Amino acid sequence: MTHPPERTGFTVWFTGLSGSGKSTLAEMLYHELQARGMKVELLDGDVVRQNLSKGLGFSKEDRDTNIRRIGFVADLLTRNGVATITCAISPYREVRDECRQLIGRFVEVYVYATVEEIAEHRDPKGLYKKALAGEITGFTGVDDPYEPPEQPEIWVDTMTQEPIESLQTILDRLRDLGYIDDATTLVEGPKVHSGMTDLRLTESGHVAEGR
Repeated sequence: MTHPPERTGFTVWFTGLSGSGKSTLAEMLYHELQARGMKVELLDGDVVRQNLSKGLGFSKEDRDTNIRRIGFVADLLTRNGVATITCAISPYREVRDECRQLIGRFVEVYVYATVEEIAEHRDPKGLYKKALAGEITGFTGVDDPYEPPEQPEIWVDTMTQEPIESLQTILDRLRDLGYIDDATTLVEGPKVHSGMTDLRLTESGHVAEGR
């Protein structure tokens, strides 16, 4: 009895400000990789905090610990042939680079949007506005640093691209890097929520449209 060859795992590491569109794109990519018959796992920063990193705060040390834990799990999954997607702010370049060195097969995706854009159009809880007004402190991108990648494998601008356009940019690059064979978008229409991100749901249990 013959078995199909095992695929080699890899990690797609989304990074960017809160509200930039990381979870939206991670969820879309999750369904695309699943449609290709791949083993896929998604590690969302907020979900990991509620479980693996429960009790950690938002000091630099605690943020770094959270990201190192995500990197450790991503490495285990990658080594076992899983296409692993992570979407956490991961604001500090040094720790992201640590994770890159640990995992090896690592594709960094910088999801770009400005604080001004997010505060104006993507801030339903008003957290950015409160941070900009000084009512919240230690807020990444406002009074706590976010260090953008210097040479990410993929850069998407969610202020000028629709989510489907950003997804296509990601699929094209994954194909060019040899991680997928075909960059054609396979999944159309409403997507059933993966259960792995904190994206909004419709009443039918599908992912709400929008960033």
